[in-house]
Amino acid sequence: MKVIPVSILAVSLILFSQSLKAQAVTDKHPVTDAEKIADALSAGPEFITKNATILDWPVATGREYRVLRKGTSEWSCLPAVPGYPHDEPGCFDKVFMEFMKDGLAGRTPHINAVGISYMYKGAFVRKPGETDSSKPEFHVGPHIMIVSPHQDELQAYNRDGTMGVPYVTHLPNRPELFLVIPIRQWNEKALTN
Repeated sequence: MKVIPVSILAVSLILFSQSLKAQAVTDKHPVTDAEKIADALSAGPEFITKNATILDWPVATGREYRVLRKGTSEWSCLPAVPGYPHDEPGCFDKVFMEFMKDGLAGRTPHINAVGISYMYKGAFVRKPGETDSSKPEFHVGPHIMIVSPHQDELQAYNRDGTMGVPYVTHLPNRPELFLVIPIRQWNEKALTN
């Protein structure tokens, strides 16, 4: 009979519990301003988040975003989207933020340069055309998103986010595409130096 040292079992249980804890946090939405700031800061790398403006979502479509923390860079980070079933914070450069603000407010975005966004907690997607809400969603892992003024270049990309490879998608009720580039699967451990 093979004996497994207690230390290996203990470490395995700790890692497993941390994995479960991380999964449980995915669906918990921040409520207080401090929780919203912490959630927004988890959306991107520190070199982006440390000087980013932290915003809260508008109380209604087309209204102003509330500043939770003023930053000194052109980046803005937001906590989970209210009303979404999952915690999906993001960090957006100036171009991507304007694209998103316009698109979500129902205005035609004017994309005049490449825009970049980070979503380190990932996002949940369904297979294109899937209408059965009882089917499980696919958790796209941490990813970078890119919007381009050259929309024609994005037309040929895959539109299925459930395959774990780069794909294009759009904001709700908008035709303008942006590229989503997964960095790794959500449950895949990050490589360390």
